[in-house]
This record gives sequence, C-alpha cells and structure tokens, in this order.
Amino acid sequence: MRVIETSSTFPLSSVKPLEGLLRYRAYCLSATRNALKGAARRRERSAVSDRHLEPFGDVDGIAYLRCPETGSLFLADLPEPTVWARLLADVSRYRHSSEAFHTGLVQSRTDNVYAPKLEWIQDTLRLQGLEKPRILEAVTAPSHFTRLLQESGAFAEVLTEDEMDLRMGGRASQAEDPVHAAVLLESLDRVDDPAALLRAVTDRLAVGGVVFVTALVASGFDMAVLGLRNLYLYPPDRANCLTVRGLSMLLERSGLTLQEVSTPGVLDVEIVNAHLQRDPSLPLPAFERQLLGADRDTHEAFQAFLQQRGLSSFARIAARKR
Repeated sequence: MRVIETSSTFPLSSVKPLEGLLRYRAYCLSATRNALKGAARRRERSAVSDRHLEPFGDVDGIAYLRCPETGSLFLADLPEPTVWARLLADVSRYRHSSEAFHTGLVQSRTDNVYAPKLEWIQDTLRLQGLEKPRILEAVTAPSHFTRLLQESGAFAEVLTEDEMDLRMGGRASQAEDPVHAAVLLESLDRVDDPAALLRAVTDRLAVGGVVFVTALVASGFDMAVLGLRNLYLYPPDRANCLTVRGLSMLLERSGLTLQEVSTPGVLDVEIVNAHLQRDPSLPLPAFERQLLGADRDTHEAFQAFLQQRGLSSFARIAARKR
C-alpha cells in the first residue's frame, strides 16, 4: 500500500481563508438548523464500526457524536434523506454564488486543489493499468471538477451523478454499464449515510475498478488540537468527520482493497495559527504554542512529519474493488 507525500505548498488564503469562510459557515449552520426542524433521526451507531456512538460536544449548538473505536465524528441528528438532499443542494448553490468566498478563488482552487487531484487520479489509474476508463463523479452539483475531468481527455466517458441519489438507491439510465473508476471528493464527509453511498458506488464499479476518496479527517493535527473549536468543522459539509482509521475500515468493509492511504495536507499548522490569531485566548497546550511561534523552516518540517506519519487533517485514499 502506497503512502504519498507532497512538496507543493500554498497559503490558506488561496483556497479557504478563515475570515472568508465565516459567512459561508454561518449560512450552512442556519440552513442545517432549518432542515432539522420537526422530525429528525438520532444516530445511534457508528457508520464505520457499528459501535454505539458517544456524546462528543456541539458546534454552535448542533450536537456531534463520536465513534469509540475509531474516533470518527458524526452529526448527532439528521432529517429524512430527501430533506438532507435538498439541504446539500441549497448549500452547493450558495457556495457557487457571488455571496460566498469560493467564487473569487476559482482559479486558485483549480490550480492548488483540483489539478493535483486530477493528476493523482490519472497517475494511479496508469499504475493500475486502467487506460481511458469510464469514470463516475459522485457530487452535489455544480462541480468545478467535472470540467477538469472532461477536458483532460483521459477518460472514455465522464458520468456525474448526485451523491444523495446514489446513496438513496437512484440510478441514471445512462449508467447501467459498470464504471472503472469513481471519485468522491469529500462526499463521505457530507452525505447522511456514508456507508450507503460507498456501497452504491462500489456496486457500480467493475471488478478491479478504483475508488478515489478525499476527506477532512478528525485524526489530523489541526482537528486534534482545535477539536470542536475548529471553524472548518460544521454541517452539512462535515456531517461526518472520520479518522484515517475510520475511512480505511469503511472502504474495506465495502469490498475494497486499499491501494493508497495518504494525508498529504499542507495547511494544518497554518490553520491552527489562523485560529490563534483570530482568538489569542484559545486554550492551546504549551507545545502547540511553542510550535506556532517557531520559524518557517520548523513549520515546514513539522508539516512534512504530519504527512509522513498520516497525521495531517486532509486525507486521500485509493482503493480497488475486489
């Protein structure tokens, strides 16, 4: 199984600036509260280990639970799946509107976030001997990544399907034939039932097909240090915040063999530093404060260590269908 590091770097401000995030985050929290009004389902068991979930805390009054075996985090209450699907669609539309910070960073995010993911997918498929495959992107539209997949010329066909439709058992008539690859960019973070989505995607894969997953992980440095104070943890985008172990278990239990499990994140230290600059009274341990006060070379060396040891908060996994 491969573990990949990266030497590429970019500033937090170029992809998801903390201050710019706050309006979008507030919109997401408000929309989630509205979706949870009335009937709601209480999660009882972990989607990755089937253990009973334990209380963990709340994000702006919205409760999260924790898997005792893997440390993965889950939004405690959920509305019906159709309501959750409408919520994801609403939030996605807002994310791509002029009111959110994302639109001003389209080119920067393409260069620093999406283009490296496309290169990763293409390189992995070549290593697996899959040339010009049919590829499925599970996403809540719109998606900037769709265009990159199409324009790359690397795929015989690019299919895009709604992640909640897949999770609920829907199937597009055009997609009856199996696909050779599937892409879930943070989909497992936001769907209400990540195990159901992964089963549906695996069912669509040909034997030997490859699933590509990216996710924010609770086992990463900035998540471990900041916990529920981390402003990048909020629903619906992070209805689930699995650990690397939790993600690995979920994929293996879905009939997949892990080919790569990496945490090539480059922003952990900068994210914690941005939180501390915003609120100097954050209760950080002495070691973290000493680290954040160190020079740039120390920050870069520590970030490289996080990548090497699977401790960054950004994870990517490639897994092949058995």
